[in-house]
Amino acid sequence: MDTKLQEKILRDRWHELTARLRKIDTDLSRTKTADDDDRAIENENDEVLEGLGQAGEDELRAIDAALERIAKGTYGTCARCGAKISEARLAVLPQTPLCEDCAAGK
Repeated sequence: MDTKLQEKILRDRWHELTARLRKIDTDLSRTKTADDDDRAIENENDEVLEGLGQAGEDELRAIDAALERIAKGTYGTCARCGAKISEARLAVLPQTPLCEDCAAGK
């Protein structure tokens, strides 16, 4: 496995998420309209943005942990059972700390 390539993928995603989270923060801090109907729609939109923001923050933490595993030389090893995580799984979820079996609860 090419950990340098995985690290680049993770860092690129980290930067993408950070930019997206800044945009969400900007959108959430905007001034609300005075119209009740418009404000209701804005509140619904804000709830969606907050959910997306939380998901982004969760993914950032997972990416940070994966970058730490790369630095420690444990990237690609399941954090639960110690088995090798398949390259196919890492290609889809480069931040995953678990092999397929452990992720499935086996």
